[in-house]
Amino acid sequence: MKKKVLSILSLSSIFWMNAQEKDSLNQKKIEEVVITGQYMQQSINKSIYKVEVIDAEQIKNMAATNAADVLNQTLNIQITPDTNSGNSTANIMGLGGNYVKILIDNIPVVGDTGLGSNIDLTKISLSNIERIEVVKGSMGVEYGNGALAGVINIITKKSSSKKLSIRAALQEETVRDGYDLRKRGKGRHIQNVNVGYNFNDHWFTNISFNHNQFMGYQGNSEGYKYFGQDNKRGLEWNPKDQYEATGLIKYTKNKTSIFYKVSYLSEKFNFYNPKVDRISLNDGQGGVTYTSTDREYNTERWLHQLNVQTTLGRIRYTGDFSYQNQDRKYFDYVYDIPNRAKDTNYDERSYYKTDVIYSRGMFSNFLDSKKFDFQLGYELDHTNGSAALIAGEFNGENIRRKIFTYGNFISGEWNISDKFSLRPGARLSLSNKFDNQFNYSLSARLKTSENSNLRGVFGTANRYPTYDELFTYFVNVNHDIQGNPDLAPEKGYSIGAFWDQGFTIGDGWKFNYNLEALYVDLKDKIEMVMIKRPSTYKYMNIDTYRSLLFAANANIVKDQFTLGVRTSLNGISVSKQDMDITSPTDFQYNFQAGANVSYKLKDIGTGFNLYYKYTGPSRLYVLEDNAFRLGRNDGFHMMDFIVSQPFWKNQLELSVGVKNIFDVTSINSTANGGNAHTTGSDRLNLYYGRSYFARLMYQF
Repeated sequence: MKKKVLSILSLSSIFWMNAQEKDSLNQKKIEEVVITGQYMQQSINKSIYKVEVIDAEQIKNMAATNAADVLNQTLNIQITPDTNSGNSTANIMGLGGNYVKILIDNIPVVGDTGLGSNIDLTKISLSNIERIEVVKGSMGVEYGNGALAGVINIITKKSSSKKLSIRAALQEETVRDGYDLRKRGKGRHIQNVNVGYNFNDHWFTNISFNHNQFMGYQGNSEGYKYFGQDNKRGLEWNPKDQYEATGLIKYTKNKTSIFYKVSYLSEKFNFYNPKVDRISLNDGQGGVTYTSTDREYNTERWLHQLNVQTTLGRIRYTGDFSYQNQDRKYFDYVYDIPNRAKDTNYDERSYYKTDVIYSRGMFSNFLDSKKFDFQLGYELDHTNGSAALIAGEFNGENIRRKIFTYGNFISGEWNISDKFSLRPGARLSLSNKFDNQFNYSLSARLKTSENSNLRGVFGTANRYPTYDELFTYFVNVNHDIQGNPDLAPEKGYSIGAFWDQGFTIGDGWKFNYNLEALYVDLKDKIEMVMIKRPSTYKYMNIDTYRSLLFAANANIVKDQFTLGVRTSLNGISVSKQDMDITSPTDFQYNFQAGANVSYKLKDIGTGFNLYYKYTGPSRLYVLEDNAFRLGRNDGFHMMDFIVSQPFWKNQLELSVGVKNIFDVTSINSTANGGNAHTTGSDRLNLYYGRSYFARLMYQF
């Protein structure tokens, strides 16, 4: 009966508004601008790309604390958590984090294995975020390596209308049914503060601090104090503690803007080993104790960015210069469980360490013509890093490498008429490790009426192989798993059509809808395949991947009320090979629906926000017993409800709510066939269940 009631509630809520689309209709906004893929800041309505925007107000209403929390509400983006490493990466249209480019202010973010790809989104806090821009499809011309499935651009705040602005917030959350403020307690504890100051009309500075502490979730495990020898010790979700500090200074005068930003992140992640050893004390009395070898990960990340926007005569110039480094260290220690004693004799080592010097520059407005103009750009990436044995199984203590990549790109924007414009583009990328890569694109926008646009976008992109794919070497009596230094970059393309229209119904009602179709094709996909039975594996350029997306969205706004719905159908076809076996290549489809409704009481300002997302069952072919079979992941519903109340002339706001109302933790899965490293599982971990929260925010 309970399941039937929940299903009815879920189906009913599908008619409510989606959070990602309300920006185009919100009466408070005159003309929202975007920067992703643009020559300069551009009206979202005039952008030649279809850009989805999640603004600061929406982020606040969601009570989200990091980028992963926000993007989980977006259709066709699935956040994939790894409970062992603590990382959560984005999956777009079935393609994982290696194929999604993550940017902060148009600059790729440093991660464990390089720049921009496979980024842990829980490491990106939202304490100073202006908006998040999402573009689906291949963006290799504009953003180079790894931008195959899409680009997520996180835009930070760099100005304020006030002389002094202060924002501080405290947020406390339960983790399912657990909450405790003690040192070894439960729940999530988040604190952040942001201060901005305008010295005069030209100088602005901003500093922010964020602390996000997740105490872990025990689930069906027995906790770190448990010493039974049944592999039940530890937690299903391990604890994580993050500190982040950011500072910015900006100078603006006439047509010149310069800002420098520095950000520091420190993260500690604890892994409690489920395996327990029985150790004899050799005390002559038969005494024993129980120990486990636990692991602590410590990550430090520095981001430095200098941005210059100016004019050289009539030519517009935008230049980004960045130095970033991330060092992820670990140490193992023996924990005496009954005596609660930690062996302090350990050796901390780096296993992923990356230093990046990056620059991106663009020159535009050469002809100063509204009819036709073009842009020239360059991108430089010098990455120096190392990966140790723990990061994959490698032949040697560390794999060190220096990769230098340089790209030049050009695009032209031709406004054939007031209604029709074209933008062709091309990029040549040079690398000291791989063959030259050539990408190209063609985008078009047709203004079909004053409030409607039809966009067509074609683009290509490539992805360079990773550490594991190149250098893995794990050979013993039971295993023979090897990387392949001769791997070629993966290559793919996408083609899409996007239609949107908005109009006023009457009596203040505004309506908007959009339709989209997108196809992604990826060749030379790198996979680990068996080359000799029973246990010899090697990474090879062997698979193909195709993804087809159809989506329809409708939204309506009146005064303090917002309502809408999103739906999509995503089909995936994968050609997998293993020895002499080839998988079927038919498309397997997944249906998703998302909705949101928001309402604010006009007199007292109380806000109500409800967010809903349904992910239908998905199917894919997996290899098992030397044959491919069709596996299935169950569908699931997600829903959050938040109530906010301002006080004290809107300077103080209290928000309370419940997240993951349907208490989703893991789902049934027959699609985890395992690989050479791991065995399959019949459950897929997604979330840690229902949680309740309260947030107190002060704004001045």
